[in-house]
Amino acid sequence: MNLTIGIVEDEKNIREGIALLVDASEGFECKHTFDSAEEAMQKIPLLNLDVVLMDINLPEISGIRCVELLKPRCPNTQFLMFTSFEDTESVFNALKVGANGYITKTTQPVKILDAIIDIHKGGSPMSSHIARKIVSSFQTTKTNTELEKLSTREVEILDLLSKGFRYKEIANQLFLSTETVRTHIRNIYAKLQVNSRTEALNKTFLR
Repeated sequence: MNLTIGIVEDEKNIREGIALLVDASEGFECKHTFDSAEEAMQKIPLLNLDVVLMDINLPEISGIRCVELLKPRCPNTQFLMFTSFEDTESVFNALKVGANGYITKTTQPVKILDAIIDIHKGGSPMSSHIARKIVSSFQTTKTNTELEKLSTREVEILDLLSKGFRYKEIANQLFLSTETVRTHIRNIYAKLQVNSRTEALNKTFLR
């Protein structure tokens, strides 16, 4: 049985191009295309679609808002964002309201079909650079959280440790005694709950 697909895209050339790709591929059927969120919200609940490709930058109502309103009414339909937007805020907002995947319009045709299959099987397909942005966002959040535990002086010392400075060199750089540097480093380890420089740097992603 073919996977039934809906496409919500206001740009005619893109909408028709994706529909043609879907219909020309074995195992897929484009049931309906929509040029606005309003039309999609009216008709998609009646179609029992397997997967909907959803643009974000739609007139009047955004694709993210459209997914948010449709998901409760179409719990068995998988929503795959298909957009030019690559910022992490758009990605997180789309996933938060019920989208199950996020690919960009630069995605190669065969990978679009792969993403449709993946999302139908329960996966969460994403363009590789989008996935990297999400990972980077989580890492930045963790870094900030860990560094917030430290004083300004302790962050300075940790930064110098990450650059390979020895205790005596750090002391000279910051006009401190070596023993004071050792005390700061012991405090850093205690606050971060680690036992070595390597663990401290790994935990704060300064390495």
